[in-house]
Amino acid sequence: MEIRTVLVEPKNEENIGAVARVLKNFGLTDLILVNPPPLRAKAFSVASHAADVLGACTIVPTLAEALGNAALVVGTTSQSGVSSARHLRRPFFTPRELKGKVQDHQGMLALLFGREDTGLLNDELMRCDLVLRIPASPGYPVLNLSHAVAIVLYELSELAATSGTITLAQLDERERLYEHLSTFLDEIEYRPHKKAKTLLMLRRILGRAELTALEVRTLHGILSKAEWSMGRRAAGEEGEGEGEGEEEPREEAA
Repeated sequence: MEIRTVLVEPKNEENIGAVARVLKNFGLTDLILVNPPPLRAKAFSVASHAADVLGACTIVPTLAEALGNAALVVGTTSQSGVSSARHLRRPFFTPRELKGKVQDHQGMLALLFGREDTGLLNDELMRCDLVLRIPASPGYPVLNLSHAVAIVLYELSELAATSGTITLAQLDERERLYEHLSTFLDEIEYRPHKKAKTLLMLRRILGRAELTALEVRTLHGILSKAEWSMGRRAAGEEGEGEGEGEEEPREEAA
């Protein structure tokens, strides 16, 4: 499995240099920076023999560009797994648990690390399939950025040398599914004030399921079949025969 390290709006160029050094320590090179500060001599000095990794990093203005078509997006947080939203379970994985979960998969694993002061924002964490938390002391769970990257990559780096047997759906395929789910909730007149939390819950459930492309297409087929059936029923209730002759949506083979 390929591993991409994404730093979201890091504040300190020395930390960026230290992260580049960590990547080289574990034989990795894919580093993407979202809106970083200028990389000057200090960053390259801290990077030391990993100046090549730092020099080859990709700088982008948005998180969407950093993710590209990742097969799995994993966000990091120092917060506990308790949610303020009722009924919304937020199971966080340790680096070791994540390794066991994805070791048989192929594709790009994007690891997101947030700002040194505020971490990843809620809307950024909402884009993640899984959330990772390093089990540090409750009295002071916030680690230095490069230290956190080192702990996570220590557990995951050997995955880069393995070839899994399960190919996950790519990010754009999953995002189209989430858009379809959003439209479907509107069509069934789901309560608007519950929609956002429900979509987040579905994203977490499906993220933990680690969907393949076929599974994504099958879920699309189920939703389309339900939409088609609701349309036929509504036309029948009107008693005017609307919808007759419409082709039934094709169901994907499981």
